[in-house]
Amino acid sequence: MSVPTTTLDSRDLATRGRGGWRGYVAAVRPRHWLKNILVFLPLAAAHRLYDPLLLAAALAAFVAFSLAASSIYLFNDLRDLAADRAHPQKRSRPLAAGLIGKAGSRTASALLLITALGLGAALGPEFVAVIALYYLAMVIYTLGAKGVPILDVLILACGYALRVVAGSVATGLIWSPWLTAFCVFLFLSLALIKRYAELTSVVTAGGSAQAHVRGYLGSDGIFLLSQGLASGYLSVLVLALYTNTRLVQAPTGKYQLFWFICLLLLYWINHMWLMAHRGRIGEDPVAYALKDPVSRILIGLTAIVTLLAV
Repeated sequence: MSVPTTTLDSRDLATRGRGGWRGYVAAVRPRHWLKNILVFLPLAAAHRLYDPLLLAAALAAFVAFSLAASSIYLFNDLRDLAADRAHPQKRSRPLAAGLIGKAGSRTASALLLITALGLGAALGPEFVAVIALYYLAMVIYTLGAKGVPILDVLILACGYALRVVAGSVATGLIWSPWLTAFCVFLFLSLALIKRYAELTSVVTAGGSAQAHVRGYLGSDGIFLLSQGLASGYLSVLVLALYTNTRLVQAPTGKYQLFWFICLLLLYWINHMWLMAHRGRIGEDPVAYALKDPVSRILIGLTAIVTLLAV
């Protein structure tokens, strides 16, 4: 049951204004910075992960993208403040719960973006352009595109792909369409899991088949499920084709180990969708994966194999 948008419960009132710096730390969602590890993917694919200069450039790109993403999180919270206060889970976010103020959130969002662009400038104008394109896409998403079916998940998927492009630009490595396509398909699948989980939670709570969740109807669940699985499988196929191509081009390398990553990825995609179908995933599949024992094991094995392969 939702609560009125103009009121907060006793716990919210008791904690209003007491969040301090901890409230702002929570609001910028540092746990979501894990998504920006994608900037290191071009290094891993090029077998340059241990190059100190390139690694430093990728690390700077990681920090810049993390700051830009945190700026967007605050912008989104400001935009959706009333709706978040009426949401059973989102009402606990620092801004919605009154732990931080709107003026401070606006200032923090602006400072984070300025810092991200300043750090990005050290990596070159092309990197700044990628950051700006990402930020513009996320602003469009926040201002209304997230309510447009299909367009919403495509924007999210492209946002992840831009992280890979940023890694290539920051390090000066050749941009790989293979890796970009892989990320688009993989994160399109995860974005569809997010929408499927939101839809499932509404229907499970007693909503009708005509219940709306960001433009999707309760009856659209099977569509999201089929599209998400197909997209996930395509990401595995693209990775397999890329692995085979690299094996042909560099037969003395260690790309054969990437076949094991393909198998791990296939298992993980099926596992995530099974958990979503069972209603065990909330709104964020990435947050779920960080707490899920099976996902942790698979991610750990993938990291080990990647380090051995490069």
